[in-house]
Amino acid sequence: MKASLGRIGAMMTRYTYLYLVSPIRILELVYWPTFNMLIWGFMQEYLNAATHPAVFAASYLVAAVLLWDVLFRSQLGLTLGFVEEMWARNLGHLAVSPLRPLEFVGALIATSLVRTLVGVGGAGFLATLFFGFNALELGVGLALFFLNLVIMGWGVGLVVCAILLRYGLAAEALAWGALFVLQPLCGVFYPVSILPDWLEPIARALPATHVFEGMRTVVQDGRLDTGLLAQAFLLNIPYALAGLAAFLGSYAVARRRGLLMSTGE
Repeated sequence: MKASLGRIGAMMTRYTYLYLVSPIRILELVYWPTFNMLIWGFMQEYLNAATHPAVFAASYLVAAVLLWDVLFRSQLGLTLGFVEEMWARNLGHLAVSPLRPLEFVGALIATSLVRTLVGVGGAGFLATLFFGFNALELGVGLALFFLNLVIMGWGVGLVVCAILLRYGLAAEALAWGALFVLQPLCGVFYPVSILPDWLEPIARALPATHVFEGMRTVVQDGRLDTGLLAQAFLLNIPYALAGLAAFLGSYAVARRRGLLMSTGE
């Protein structure tokens, strides 16, 4: 167990040094979450001023943006860690090292969590500074929403990594675009009840949908819907396991066929 944690720690140290020697990487962590929060925050301010206060008294745009960035950053943080190994042509070296595939996944997940906390934490601070939005007002729901979203993000990220192992950097665009395909179905900025009837069941099969529905309930009614959170957790279990199985399966095939040595820019 100590050796396992040591190898995970070694990989996290590698990713830490990548950021310490490249300030542009640190800037990227906070740039997009902050940019999105400011755009939608100022939009919320406009709507609050231009519309009857009763309509937008429980406005949730900033909360929605911050929670969406939790989902997106958790997926992107994991996937980019893997893509950077492909850019450096380092997957083959990792495959012949003592590092086990599960330890590799553990390091990617841990690094993704740090990236997510840094990026969204900075944006959350500015949301409080500019718009008086305090994420802590979501109470214990905040931690539960966060946990559900990062688990789904990791599941999607592992599937993307599995596809990258199969198709190489030709599929690199999925690292940035995979979740945006699902965004219209997650009800980030609107309830899923407005979707066409045939799309609503598909939307409700996504863990993030129940998180954003739960967030709106907290912001509007001050009530944490434990039923929605339970559904999100239950859906996340098969998503996470499927993502892990897809990655481990693709990694084993790529290692057996010698494909890990042929990845790169």
